[in-house]
Amino acid sequence: MFNYKAEFYLKIIFIFSFVALISAYFIEHVLGHRPCNLCLIERVPYMLSIILIFIIFFLEKNEKFIVLLLIITFIFSFAISTYHYGVESGIFEDPALCGLKNLNENITKEALLKQLNENIVSCKDVTFRIFGLSLTTINIVISLVFIITLIKIYINYEKNK
Repeated sequence: MFNYKAEFYLKIIFIFSFVALISAYFIEHVLGHRPCNLCLIERVPYMLSIILIFIIFFLEKNEKFIVLLLIITFIFSFAISTYHYGVESGIFEDPALCGLKNLNENITKEALLKQLNENIVSCKDVTFRIFGLSLTTINIVISLVFIITLIKIYINYEKNK
């Protein structure tokens, strides 16, 4: 297993990921701020990190590989958040993904008309801010910090055994 410093950082990432998801659901369901589709996608890396870190601590196998998967997970988080920030800032066009509601069903023209009449949250609209920053902006910073931390853990893996 890792040394205590690496374990500490992984526990921090685990706890932060858990708190981030709980906060996102709280903001959505209790405070009533509906997320756009990109916001929903930005939750996926946090869910994956909880699962992967759980595997590290309880199975104690393939730790170095799982840390590599965590790095890739947060690179994805950084990329999608940066793209979302670009949409919020008007650098990129609002993607078609942001106007879609349910992709699992066959959509009839009546259902499509109903969807168009609903109030769909655009990916360029920021509905919730903390200290003047959108959650996407905060996610960019957090993802970058996690990437750097995980890369250090990965590089020092052999020393930490």
